[in-house]
Amino acid sequence: MAIAKAERLMNLALCLLGTRRPLSKRELRESIEAYLEAGSDDSFNRMFERDKDDLRELGLVIATVENIEGEVGYLARRDSNRLPPITLDAEEAAALGLAAKVWQQARLAGAASGALQKLRAAGLPEDVDPYGAHGALEPRIPVHEAAFEPLMLACRDRRPVVFEYRKASAARPEPRHVEPWALECWRGHWYLAGFDRDRGAERVFRLSRITGKVRSRGTGFTVPVPDVVTVRETVAGWAGEIADRSALIRLRSGAGYPLRAKATEVRELGNGWDELEIPYGHGLDAWLVEFGPDVVVLEPAELRADVVDRLRAVAKG
Repeated sequence: MAIAKAERLMNLALCLLGTRRPLSKRELRESIEAYLEAGSDDSFNRMFERDKDDLRELGLVIATVENIEGEVGYLARRDSNRLPPITLDAEEAAALGLAAKVWQQARLAGAASGALQKLRAAGLPEDVDPYGAHGALEPRIPVHEAAFEPLMLACRDRRPVVFEYRKASAARPEPRHVEPWALECWRGHWYLAGFDRDRGAERVFRLSRITGKVRSRGTGFTVPVPDVVTVRETVAGWAGEIADRSALIRLRSGAGYPLRAKATEVRELGNGWDELEIPYGHGLDAWLVEFGPDVVVLEPAELRADVVDRLRAVAKG
């Protein structure tokens, strides 16, 4: 079975690379013996879509083109699938090795190892060991969210997605239709930046608040992807990191260490409570709600009201 699939993938790749014009599904089915043997149109369509995704996963850039009659065709342009000469010195190879080791404990471990093998084939010197240099360093990026992998693939393939998302102030998740742009880890949490179609604007989503499966929707983006996607700056603004005011809160002793790390002043009140002065910016109310009964907002009044409103919304369910 593995040999048959490898042969089928090779034949499909050769067809896509060898054509000068886009080939339709019908033409590809007539050109590849394994597709001719498919029992039905549904069976062929499922097989073709899996094979196309597998080739893209292997790095083949497959273009989708629609002709004037509305028929979709496929081809792999040679200029898009040709690597330029690769020359890496020992330090550059070591940097790549460290980058690959980041993913050794995640589901991207296979992709990272495969990328290094491709670099070997493209000219990475055999006497350079990307894993050997700086062997004492063990960089790790934890990936626990099930939504990470489908969103990463959707960002890569430019595919819109839909998922259920629960805001910090909401008791129930809501559907979001998003054009995913980029993923980034910030302060130990993964975030997705993209265009929210329902709200018609850029939004950032915390992956730990995505519930259920991430499903693909549609075939293309409706807005261009920005040249620079500032995930960290956007998240920092929503999390109150960008602030020009201060808030006064009461915090239970031994709790809320992230808040303590941000505090500009801490005073012990006794009876198990401390008083903290922390930077106040947009989104601080949503962050404070996460600490539940361990936090009491003293001032300003508008921040206290926002936190109370969010807690009431959660309590109502």
